[in-house]
Amino acid sequence: METNHDFARSLSLLRRERGVSQRVAAKDLGISQALLSHYENGAREPGLAFVRKACDYYRVSADFLLGRSMSRNGATIDPEELYDASAEKGNVLRGSIVATLNKKLLVNSLDLLFDLLGKTGSRGAVAACSNYLSAAVYKMFRHLYRAPGTQNEDFFSISPAHFLAGCTDADMIYAEADYLDALNEQVKDKGKDSFPPMQNNDLHDGYPQAYQSLLQIVHTTGERVNKAVEGREKGKK
Repeated sequence: METNHDFARSLSLLRRERGVSQRVAAKDLGISQALLSHYENGAREPGLAFVRKACDYYRVSADFLLGRSMSRNGATIDPEELYDASAEKGNVLRGSIVATLNKKLLVNSLDLLFDLLGKTGSRGAVAACSNYLSAAVYKMFRHLYRAPGTQNEDFFSISPAHFLAGCTDADMIYAEADYLDALNEQVKDKGKDSFPPMQNNDLHDGYPQAYQSLLQIVHTTGERVNKAVEGREKGKK
């Protein structure tokens, strides 16, 4: 069940964020480590009493723990209320046409990606993809934030040591694994026909403008990666 999947992931991430082991968390929550492991792996579903304890322990709402809200206090975020900078005509980031161009390439490509994901009907894949990309944005922003060396990092709940040690990278790896699991589950449960057509002509016709941005990202990323691989191979000789 997708709800169980969201709950299991949230439960595991909150524990790691708090910096406690499964053994310690299980003791604090009044259950065995084995049972907590089952909850975090999605092998078993807890009762309401445990959900209440976990919410109090991690100081989050039940909606957040169950993956029903992006806000820790359970506040509902209406997509219509979110500011959309991409909707502004002629919107150019201050001082940089290059930054604006790259932003538009990413925004257009993400529009296409999430529209395709939405058509599959896999909430798990959408959530995992969002988690992966959110972590990437978090990582790039935090590097920028701390670059001057004078910023107070109390703004972030992840400690500087954990951030520099790669905890955000680990979160991205987990999110990517969840994404692949969700896609595989989609194929298994609903079949290959549940995926929208994604051949070149299909995407060109369905997304005449956004697809150009995606093609640019596919092209430049391919060149960059292949160049790095070629350089590594030359270094071995």
